Amino acid sequence: MANEENIILNHDEIRHKTRRIAYQIYETFASESEVIIAGITGGGFTLAERIHETLIEISGLAVSLCEVKIDKKRPLDPIDTSLTPSEYTSRSVVLVDDVLNSGTTLMYGVKHFLEVPLKKFKTAVLVNRNHKKYPIKADFKGISLSTSSKEHVEVVLDGENDKAYLV
Repeated sequence: MANEENIILNHDEIRHKTRRIAYQIYETFASESEVIIAGITGGGFTLAERIHETLIEISGLAVSLCEVKIDKKRPLDPIDTSLTPSEYTSRSVVLVDDVLNSGTTLMYGVKHFLEVPLKKFKTAVLVNRNHKKYPIKADFKGISLSTSSKEHVEVVLDGENDKAYLV
């Protein structure tokens, strides 16, 4: 459980950073007519929903939402998406997760999308932990943290008392 000393981002800060990420995505894809926001099940999909809503509000882009179902404990298992591969083929996609911890989940998510030809592909995370197992980066990030390998970042996106904290 989070206490005041280990909170990294509070509710208002998460709301602000999510909106900023949406603006960065809009700036990157402004010349496109559409973009797909693909969120990894759990916190990543919740964050993707919020980015999706903000993009619809601030841009003229056609914005689609896709849920990416990855078993984080078994990332080699088949990945399922709420859109079929033909629905994102030759389109621009942003893969979203709440935290980039080791990079495992994002790495397998990226691999899944690269199996079909895409127009443009980017990644977004709320918290980018600079202690990763794989050489993967987030193109859009709310905050970057230098943490030890023993520290873990938790993000709670419940709509009323959002927070990110170290455990």
